[in-house]
Amino acid sequence: MNAISPKAHILVVDDEEGVRDLLGDALRVAGYSVSSASEGMSALTALRGAAADLLIIDINMPVMDGFELLEQLRKKGDHTPALMLSARGERADVTRGLRLGADDYVTKPFGLEELLLRVGAILRRTKAAIVENSVLRCGALALDEDQHKVFYADDEIELSPTEFKLLQELMRSKGRVLTKSALLRDVWEIDFETETSVLDTYISYLRKKLNRDGLEFIRTVRGVGYQIVEPA
Repeated sequence: MNAISPKAHILVVDDEEGVRDLLGDALRVAGYSVSSASEGMSALTALRGAAADLLIIDINMPVMDGFELLEQLRKKGDHTPALMLSARGERADVTRGLRLGADDYVTKPFGLEELLLRVGAILRRTKAAIVENSVLRCGALALDEDQHKVFYADDEIELSPTEFKLLQELMRSKGRVLTKSALLRDVWEIDFETETSVLDTYISYLRKKLNRDGLEFIRTVRGVGYQIVEPA
């Protein structure tokens, strides 16, 4: 079975090592890259370090269960597609997961072929949505990739090409923390160790132009990088 993309990265979050290993092996054979976490808190830590294209989340986990993990992510503006796993087939679980923003739901024990079909379907829907919509949004901000324009509500914001590219990278990963090294690589093509402050300078420029009505869009994650979020 072919994956939607050999580069699609999937994070498996399950407290059962056997399930993590089983899913990891099956997903890798299908052409995906895979990482795993044993519970919700470690999953949040993993996502701060590297974004995922899809989350496979078990509901029944210690410390932070699947519902709590999904709720935390959605509150932070992270809308990474999520497939929920549960040993229970209760309708209330399905309803709660979908209301929190899950994209699909599979009950244990599950067949690997069915799960892989559902994974592929979710990623195809995600890819289609990206292709169809060239306007990236974050609250009142809108970035039109085709027209190379940025708006706050109905007001156009004038940005330099570099400012536009930086904002575009942040908005393409809305809610996710992008490391300084990743932004330097993707915006300035700096892929080596450097003490340059060019990123911090341009983040300052963007904040001055974007922050309006008391709202702040770009958040600094100390020691890691930056993320753009929808203001509360």
